[in-house]
Amino acid sequence: MNEDHVRNVVEAALLAAGRPLGLAELAQLFDEDARPAPLALREALDRIAADHAPRSLELREVASGWRLQVRVEFAREVSRLWPERPQRYSRALLETLALIAYRQPITRAEIESVRGVAVNPNIVKTLMERGWVRVVGHRDVPGHPELLGTTKDFLDHFGLADLDDLPPLAELKALADLNPQLTLPVGAEGAEGEETALVPQTDADAVSDAGQA
Repeated sequence: MNEDHVRNVVEAALLAAGRPLGLAELAQLFDEDARPAPLALREALDRIAADHAPRSLELREVASGWRLQVRVEFAREVSRLWPERPQRYSRALLETLALIAYRQPITRAEIESVRGVAVNPNIVKTLMERGWVRVVGHRDVPGHPELLGTTKDFLDHFGLADLDDLPPLAELKALADLNPQLTLPVGAEGAEGEETALVPQTDADAVSDAGQA
């Protein structure tokens, strides 16, 4: 099959899907007797990535496959297509999510030990409803507390292919020192029942403590 045709079909599918597509899904786009091999699909993806390198879109590999997305430097202008102010997650929720991401599998008691405060049940509920966190097992101690871990949806949402792509804790510490704001879509404002002022993806001091614990 013509390489340009494969590339164009893959690019069109990525634009139309609105979600990541894996190699198996991309292969299914073609007739069975003309289906490109995985290597040919990867070569098409490499060409798409190279073609978009100087442009406003980028090809990004995440846990579920590949997706075309707006580069971060253009996000502010593009976000004006949705004039409603996005709802925000609280610092407490982001601290909890970061601890789960960096220390998983982890129990609620271990999260509380690092943060120094009780975990609001609505925080974990919100993270589970978003599909970012799930129960991955139980600790073999009295009471058998639940062990929490992140999901593939968590990786997809934050543009990560796997957990090894999480930024080093030192980088998070530097971001927290700059005190930027983070906005994320959420189903209901204040769903976790906490103050909604935000830091970037986590409170770096709390996560640094977790990494040393």
